[in-house]
Amino acid sequence: MNDVSEWKISKWPFLASNAVLLGVAAAVLLKAAHPVAQTEILIATGCVALGALLGCLPFILEYRAVKKLIEVNAVTTVAEQLHNLKTFSAQIAAATGQWAQVQETTRGNTDKTVTAAAEIAARMATEIREFNEFQTKLNDTEKGALRLEVDKLRRTEGEWLQVVARILDNVFALHNAAVRSGQPELAENIGNFQNACRDAARRVGLVPFGAAAGEKFDAQKHRAHGVENPPAEAIIAEALAPGFSFQGRPLRPALVRLQEAEAPAEIVEKNEPETAPAAPAADELPL
Repeated sequence: MNDVSEWKISKWPFLASNAVLLGVAAAVLLKAAHPVAQTEILIATGCVALGALLGCLPFILEYRAVKKLIEVNAVTTVAEQLHNLKTFSAQIAAATGQWAQVQETTRGNTDKTVTAAAEIAARMATEIREFNEFQTKLNDTEKGALRLEVDKLRRTEGEWLQVVARILDNVFALHNAAVRSGQPELAENIGNFQNACRDAARRVGLVPFGAAAGEKFDAQKHRAHGVENPPAEAIIAEALAPGFSFQGRPLRPALVRLQEAEAPAEIVEKNEPETAPAAPAADELPL
């Protein structure tokens, strides 16, 4: 029914009628007496008009049939589309319902996830704060223990520095006494013993230094015995006790006796008593 060929009209009857009518009109005009009468003209004109109408009538009917067919097809298409539209509307409604359910489920899961994440974040923050407090306490404890150990080590270091310095002072005094005794072998042995003790002290960073007779007095390295403010051009007469430096840091200046400015050095040596005055006690030379 939707095929155009099924809606076509046979045209030959109409065309045959048209030809007959045209023949009739021609025959009327040919057989009519001249001049042609008005009645014959009307008959011929009517036959021609009727033949023209019959010739055009099948085309008009076929056009109307095709138009009707197009309208029917259009209505069918619209109906099908409306049916599809209803199907699509049902599908859209179902999808909308499913989407709403998904949103509700997702919203619920999202809320749960956010709540769980907030709880985890709060727990982590609490644990981090507790860990930082524990670490701070541990660091403070370790710092206090290390500070105590450092204080003990410094105290111990000061004590053994005092002990070693006193030992070296006594060895220095013993060497001076051996030199003044007039026994070269004894002085040499005591000198070797003093050098060995000083080498042992240098291994731990304690370096003793002395002052030679005739050397110029240096206030940064020397300390004058019995003189508060020695002159700038003072000359050292003899060393009474060695000075010390520990790991490059000065600890104690060397205790020296200065020459007298009035008497020359040779006279001082001639008038010097055979027994020199004893060196100051170790308590007079603190580090």
